[in-house]
Amino acid sequence: MTRASNTQGGSVTLSKEGLPAWLDPVVHAVETVEPLQLSRFLPPENGAGRQSAVLVLFGEGDGVRGPELLLMERASSLRSHAGQPSFPGGALDPEDGDPKGDGPLRAALREAEEETGLDPAGVQLFGVLPKLYIPVSHFVVTPVLGWWREPSPVGVVDPNETARVFTVPVADLTDPDNRATTVHPSGHRGPAFLVESALVWGFTAGIIDRLLHYSGWERPWDREKQVPLDWRA
Repeated sequence: MTRASNTQGGSVTLSKEGLPAWLDPVVHAVETVEPLQLSRFLPPENGAGRQSAVLVLFGEGDGVRGPELLLMERASSLRSHAGQPSFPGGALDPEDGDPKGDGPLRAALREAEEETGLDPAGVQLFGVLPKLYIPVSHFVVTPVLGWWREPSPVGVVDPNETARVFTVPVADLTDPDNRATTVHPSGHRGPAFLVESALVWGFTAGIIDRLLHYSGWERPWDREKQVPLDWRA
């Protein structure tokens, strides 16, 4: 079991021990998925890009809505990806350690704590997806997957960074009525989710879409249902 009460240099490891059975398909997907199955945007071969990490955190939920994912909405004043729903996360700090080692694990937990108030000690990290690239912000992102073994209260810590923190039931993400395709004026199309009064799109929606697909949780949905984006998106 992961213990990371001190994310600044503390020991952070991956463990699949004691995970709930419903996470088995996700564990299998993480272990078998290839980078190009997740995205066509992969890190530059020359090593350019800012190393970062996000925490893809699954929780048991309240027993009524079922398993859920933790998301946050970025503040509208931020320079990059302003106002977008996203996973908690951000750039690696030097104290996080080796970007090619456990640095992304520590960064994902640290950023989640800073942005949502989450207690890292209650999180069990169980997998890491291949590094991906966000061209618009030049981030090289490592998605780190966790099980919220001991849930803790979460909410906005710094309004300058975060507008709100919320959870989304996996059942809502797989509901065909909540799925759509975003269309940017540039012509780029991507998956989207209309959940919790939010439009989840871009990098975050892409990760969720691929996890649902390769976990076998995806349900047939209308890919012609479109949501237009403007140039500011």
